[in-house]
Amino acid sequence: MSAKTKSEVLSGFKMHGLTLRSEASKYLVEVFNHVDNSQREDCLDRIIEAVQRQQLKSSMIDKATCEAAVQECNADEDEDSGNTFSVIDAFEVPRFTYAIDRKKFIPSSSMGMKPPHLHSDAEAKCSLFRERYTTLHQRTSRHDLFTPLVLGVADQTKKFQLKPVEFLLGSTVKLGDIIVLGMLTQLKEGKWYLEDTTGCVQLDLTNFHNGLFTENCFVLAEGWYEDQIFHVNAFGFPPPEPAKTTRSYFGNTNFFGGPGAVSCKASAKLKKIEEENEEAMMVFLSDVWLDQPKVLEKLRTLFMGYAEMPPTCFVFCGNFTSKPYGGEHAKIFTDSLKNLAKVIGEYPTLTQTGRFVFVPGPQDPGHGTILPRPAIPSCLTTEFMRKVPNALFTSNPCRIQYCTQEIVIFRENIVTKMCRNCVRFPKDGDTPTHFTKTIICQGHLCPLPLHVMPLYWQYDNALRLYPLPDLIICADKFDPFSVTQVDCTVVNPGSFPRSDFAFKVYIPATRQVEESRIED
Repeated sequence: MSAKTKSEVLSGFKMHGLTLRSEASKYLVEVFNHVDNSQREDCLDRIIEAVQRQQLKSSMIDKATCEAAVQECNADEDEDSGNTFSVIDAFEVPRFTYAIDRKKFIPSSSMGMKPPHLHSDAEAKCSLFRERYTTLHQRTSRHDLFTPLVLGVADQTKKFQLKPVEFLLGSTVKLGDIIVLGMLTQLKEGKWYLEDTTGCVQLDLTNFHNGLFTENCFVLAEGWYEDQIFHVNAFGFPPPEPAKTTRSYFGNTNFFGGPGAVSCKASAKLKKIEEENEEAMMVFLSDVWLDQPKVLEKLRTLFMGYAEMPPTCFVFCGNFTSKPYGGEHAKIFTDSLKNLAKVIGEYPTLTQTGRFVFVPGPQDPGHGTILPRPAIPSCLTTEFMRKVPNALFTSNPCRIQYCTQEIVIFRENIVTKMCRNCVRFPKDGDTPTHFTKTIICQGHLCPLPLHVMPLYWQYDNALRLYPLPDLIICADKFDPFSVTQVDCTVVNPGSFPRSDFAFKVYIPATRQVEESRIED
């Protein structure tokens, strides 16, 4: 039995390019002798993933490394049942960098990168676009349209080959049927260029596919090249990739963040809890103007409906006042929170067990409009949190992990800004579908030029959508909508006061989004 177990362990590590030292293999054989046969394959995969997450100096694995991996896996098992709900601040999202030579994502700290700063140097701005490009390039290269043909297999679909910009610039003859992945940019007034890590080429644009194409978004351009101009016949986004496909290549790496060392998707315990809790739900509201008596009246009705059976959480997105009040803004904001605390206090069950998550809006007090935006200052919220102990003021954007569900919440009028800054507005006018396709294909919440939507360069990872989450809440003053593509649902709850007090309810067990409204 030990010989068979040893062979399985050695071959499993060898398939990942790793070699076990003798003392390490003996240790793992002893470990697997206490594991059921049905669970050995899964346990071996988890141990190998834990080994790969460590800072390995060579492919030879010693006993100490294996012991650390086993301890990490045991800790994950113990913590799984307690990690059912967590809110992840944008400044706590893990940072990963795609290593082209190793074809895997590696923690940025393991690559010798310094901790991020709000005000970083110019190199960070270059890295921002370079990392977006490398992520999309490796994703696109794996797509069926761009994988090489298999020799000896008949009836294969036509394959394409991605070319870098330098391939065009280095040619002196006409080139036809060329496909290039690059960033759309306007280096000169009125002239569009396609740029990648190898150079840039001027474009002659004609046909567009569906989507909101803005400057600084990444596109696939197909056409012919002549006289230093790339004449584009077809113009579209990089193909999206379902989260399951992404994880099949990169394992259970925790890109999303949260308390677990590995992705919550890998936990059978959390999956079971999620399926059994069929009554769990999340309530999302945007533009909760607490300074308006009518809004507080509607919130009282909302809390009355959920008082007997509180949802998993209420997510309130700003702005939390109907207008900025200048020098009096902070005082009016704190007074409005006091009024909300009184309303919640009328329902003891909600006060004791309900969760309230507050995501700041563009006009709320605190830091400027640069993304990601920190939480509302604690000096304005301490009194409210004392009265409502389960309240949490977090950043914009933020993330929520519920069991195995990954949810991203973003409060910005991003739909309006993308429509205003797109190169050519779609003729059919189906804005929600085009917007959903744009952010999913871009793998980013805000594919806009930095002068339109400023970002902290070294925290751009907080706005990335890779792998795709289960649910994206884009709270916008645009009309409410809910669109699902490649197993990812994008929802806009709409402005609570402007949409006749409409809001969205999400049911994780069935992944359904319900539209609700508080009638007069």
